[in-house]
Amino acid sequence: MPTPPLSDEKCQEALDAFNEHGSETEAAKALGIARGTFQARLRVARLRQSNMVVTGRSTLRNAEGEVVMEWEKTSLDREAEEQARKAAFEALAAKLPREAPRAAPAIANADLCTLYTLTDAHIGMLAWHREGGQDWDLQIAERVIVGCFAEAIRSAPDAELAIFNQLGDALHHDGLQAVTPTSGHILDADGRFTKIVETAVRIMRRIIGMLLEKHPRVHVIMAEGNHDLASSVWLRTMFKALYGNEPRVTVEDSALPYYCYQHGQTMLAFHHSHLKKLDQLRGHIAAQFPVIWGATTKRYIHTGDKHHSAEKDELGAKLIQHPTLAARDAYAARGGWHSERYMSAITYSARFGEVGRVTVSPDMLAA
Repeated sequence: MPTPPLSDEKCQEALDAFNEHGSETEAAKALGIARGTFQARLRVARLRQSNMVVTGRSTLRNAEGEVVMEWEKTSLDREAEEQARKAAFEALAAKLPREAPRAAPAIANADLCTLYTLTDAHIGMLAWHREGGQDWDLQIAERVIVGCFAEAIRSAPDAELAIFNQLGDALHHDGLQAVTPTSGHILDADGRFTKIVETAVRIMRRIIGMLLEKHPRVHVIMAEGNHDLASSVWLRTMFKALYGNEPRVTVEDSALPYYCYQHGQTMLAFHHSHLKKLDQLRGHIAAQFPVIWGATTKRYIHTGDKHHSAEKDELGAKLIQHPTLAARDAYAARGGWHSERYMSAITYSARFGEVGRVTVSPDMLAA
């Protein structure tokens, strides 16, 4: 769920107040804000400060040439970004060689497409049952996600086409620092970023492998989320390269965070919902994909982000908001948010729209 980014001015204000008053309590009083708010600003300020590098010195002089002010010019440390990218590509190169073509299953219904949705998986998030009710870490995430998809794939009909709809926030954080990419909020994380990348890539590769055993064709969507803005880019790039030799797999490579697939008279559109509210999304999808909108009679728009399910059918399209498989972290638990955890495999006819649905929850695996 997106939050406005904290400005550099507010960060510097927090640092200056703390340096002047010597305590968080007094600094918060001086700024006229709650102590908790001040602590959050100070944490972000220190993180940003530790991730800055000096690129030069600037000097302001008056008309007589006298120095009025000097300051150091800084920029974000690009080394951290490069290390994150390197970790991602090394995970693929070391563990995941390019997939060779494999034989397609003999039986399939050409009229059907089954959509398998994974959203807000937050791989790399750490949750504790004593706070949120259930645990979540890298090992649990891999076991639960792969197990739920295996059961959904087993139970779904033999459709010719499968769409693996990874709908955003697959990774809990977007680089070496365990913070949200836009607001800098501190996150509860499990493991080094390299481990998180390796686990996420391994999970998705296993899912696509299972889909190829079931369906003759597989289309892959790696959507942008608000937690993994940059990671969604390398995920699309890596998986397109990984399956470059497999003609049965296609990977959506849109640079915009809005995606669409036409299956006969059925339109399937996708957006994480971090940039557009649900009541704005229908109009935007219609404007973004007018040809497909006009050529179809059954339209479905799939979203995530909110961690709970909702469906609304009006104005020519059905909005489907998907829940998460992940447990609640401390932030969600303290905020009082509750939702049922499950994933869905929805089967669509090219002529009739939705014709079937399989739902799998983590509780079913335990049972």
